[in-house]
Amino acid sequence: MNNMNPANVHPLVAEGSGIQTLNLVKDVLVEASIDIVWESVLEEMGPEGTGGDDKPMPMKVELWPGGRWYRDLGGNTGHLWGHIQVIKPPKLLEVTGPLFMSYPAISHVQYRLTPDGDKTRLKLTHRAIGLIDPEHAKGVTSGWQEVLNQIVKIAARRKNG
Repeated sequence: MNNMNPANVHPLVAEGSGIQTLNLVKDVLVEASIDIVWESVLEEMGPEGTGGDDKPMPMKVELWPGGRWYRDLGGNTGHLWGHIQVIKPPKLLEVTGPLFMSYPAISHVQYRLTPDGDKTRLKLTHRAIGLIDPEHAKGVTSGWQEVLNQIVKIAARRKNG
């Protein structure tokens, strides 16, 4: 017989628990072909990544479904940002994982590339749910804008040789 007291049962989501969501969509028209923009996205996600203070923050990305996107600090230390959920070069890349959030939260980031004449439209979508730190939530818009700016710079450099 179960003698569990209902008053001791905790709900899965308590009122005021701090569960938050993020939903950010940004797009930019890049003056480069879709192949150049695709390679630029991968370069920004990897060796050309920068942190919020514009300092280098190189990452590693394994380009296959289930591959890791992570910051390797050496000596088997680092930060897992996510796993590749979908990869369809040169049009679509989706990542799921905690990203920069080292607490109970999960993100889905989508990079969608669409040719637009001799240019490429890059649409970035970031959705997340969890115990999201308000400071992180505030910085998401400017952080992703920095990422897009870096991709545009890399694409211009690649296009011009």
